[in-house]
Amino acid sequence: NISGALCISQAWPGMARTIYNDHKRFMETYLTPYPGFFFTGDGVYRTSEGYYQLTGRLDDIINISGHRLGTAEVEDVVNHHVAVAESAVIGYPHEIKGEGAYVFVVLKKDSGYMQETLAAELRELISKKIAKYAAPEYIQVTHRLPKTRSG
Repeated sequence: NISGALCISQAWPGMARTIYNDHKRFMETYLTPYPGFFFTGDGVYRTSEGYYQLTGRLDDIINISGHRLGTAEVEDVVNHHVAVAESAVIGYPHEIKGEGAYVFVVLKKDSGYMQETLAAELRELISKKIAKYAAPEYIQVTHRLPKTRSG
């Protein structure tokens, strides 16, 4: 049971080899952080049985009321809810806090949760596990989430 950065030791077909007109940036982003490995930019959790669970982007940080908070940290808490299959958290401009958390969730099939009930339970869960300031004002149920680096 360990968490860390997801890195790949061997090349694969279709692997990126550069960034157009910026090879230095490619090297700094993907090959320099962990010499000898390709750094994906994702966090990962490996169980004692050898299973891997992606925990989210390591470079996604939002600043809520002066507190730096990783979006993966919030997503991990949200994903522990019994009705949630997966989630994504982004920051949005907030007049008072500077930035707020906006949570997108995909529900498990036949979860039977109403959005208002789910939203209240998720806010409570985040408040308890992380902090009250991290509780999102917006929670949106969606059918699927983007799977690209830029989201």
